[in-house]
Amino acid sequence: MAIEAVREYFSSLGMLERIHEFTVSSATVELAAAALGVEGARIAKTLSFLDADGGCILIVAAGDAKIDNPKYKAAFSCKAKMLTPEQVAGLTGHEIGGVCPFCNPGGVRTYLDESLRRFDTVYPAAGSASSAIELTPDELFALSKAAGWVDVCKGWQA
Repeated sequence: MAIEAVREYFSSLGMLERIHEFTVSSATVELAAAALGVEGARIAKTLSFLDADGGCILIVAAGDAKIDNPKYKAAFSCKAKMLTPEQVAGLTGHEIGGVCPFCNPGGVRTYLDESLRRFDTVYPAAGSASSAIELTPDELFALSKAAGWVDVCKGWQA
């Protein structure tokens, strides 16, 4: 199960106590925000896409952001095509609702969207549909081993 790998990862960093595990689902932005008692925009949702070679790109974005297709195509030279439910676990190592930017198989590239930078801390999932971890955007970048920051979302700017 992916949550065990994420727990082990954060335990090795002395950060295990920062993982929140819930008795309720946190599989959507709305459910995660309710479980944590925070605004939905602070949920760092991890969206999974096919890359041009049939691999996986993860975009971690603020809960109120939406993928902007022209921006995505300009950044990745392919159309934004989300993984099917059947592809998610195989390509990411996580189940739908718990896809996160940690402990993914080799070859999965993770990018953080600029929409996250406006917050002091954000809450990505931690490997299950009932977990999250509070991190600063800089911590999220380092701990997810992100390939870079991108500007591929819309709907979050004032």
